[in-house]
Amino acid sequence: MNTAQQSAAVEAVVTSYNQGPLILEALDSLYRQTVRPARILLVDDGSTDPASLAILAGIEAGPAPVPVQVIRRPNGGVSAARNTGIRAARAGLVLVLDGDDRLRPAFLEKTSALLAARPAMTAASSWVHTFGVLDAVVRPSGGGLTAFLSRNSCPATHLLRRSAWEQCGGYDETMRSGFEDWEFFLRLLETRPDAQIGIVPEPLLEYRTAPASSNIQSMDKRLSLMRFIIEKHLPSYQAHLADALLGLEAASIQRLSGWEAEIRQSLQDRQPLSDASQDFLAHPSYGDGGMAAAVRLRSEIPDNA
Repeated sequence: MNTAQQSAAVEAVVTSYNQGPLILEALDSLYRQTVRPARILLVDDGSTDPASLAILAGIEAGPAPVPVQVIRRPNGGVSAARNTGIRAARAGLVLVLDGDDRLRPAFLEKTSALLAARPAMTAASSWVHTFGVLDAVVRPSGGGLTAFLSRNSCPATHLLRRSAWEQCGGYDETMRSGFEDWEFFLRLLETRPDAQIGIVPEPLLEYRTAPASSNIQSMDKRLSLMRFIIEKHLPSYQAHLADALLGLEAASIQRLSGWEAEIRQSLQDRQPLSDASQDFLAHPSYGDGGMAAAVRLRSEIPDNA
C-alpha cells in the first residue's frame, strides 16, 4: 500500500450490480490513490447474485483504509444509482466510478488538481487504458459544450463538482439504454457559458471491455439515442449548429481516411481486399468524400484489383 494523503474535499461513488469480485478491484484502486477520498459510497443497484451479495456483506463487515458505506437500492439503472450516491455525498468533489473499472494511483490527485486550478471546470477525467477484450489507450479530448455536441468527449468515470451536479439536476434516470453519461455532460456544460470538462493526458483510468457490456450494446441504438439527446438539448444544438455538424464531419473524414489507408496498403501489398472494400471501390459513396477516396486509390494504384 502506498503512502497517501486523505482529502476531505473528495468522496467517491462506486456503482455496482451483480459484479462479484470485480467490485473489490475497484475499491482496491481507490485505496491505492495517492490522494484518497474521505469516504466511499458503494451503491448496490439491486444485486441478486448470491456471490455479489456475500462480497457486499464482507465489505460492510471488514476494515478498510477508507471508510466504505454500502447503500442498497432497488434496481433502477446506473443513472439512478449514481444520483443516489452523489445525493448522499457531503464533499464538494465527487468521483463517479463504475464497479467493474479501476483507477491508477494518480487519478484523483491529478483530476482534482485540474479542478482546483480552473473554477469553470465542472468535471475532469483522463485518458483510458482499456483491458479485457481490447488492450488499447483511448484519448478523449474533453472541452467545452461545442466539443460534446457531436460526440462524447469524456469517460463515464470522472471527478465532478457536486454543485454543478445539483445545478443541472443530476443524471437522467429514464436513460437506461446507454449514453446517459454523454447527456449528463451536456447538462453539466450548460450550467455556465465558460464551462469546461478537463482531461489529464495520461491513461489513469482502466476500463474493462467485454462483448456484452452496456456501451457495446448501446451502439445498436446509437441513432435513436442521439435523436433523444439532440431533442433534449435542442437550444444548444441550434445555437451551435455549425460546430455540431462540423464535428460529425471531422469524425467521418477521420474514419474514411483510416479505411482509405488500409485499402491502399492492401493494394500496394497485392493482398486480397475484403468484400466490403471491393464493394466500396465498385460503388463508392457519394457526397461524403467516398468517391474522391476511390478515385485517389485507383489513380495511385491503377493496375491492382
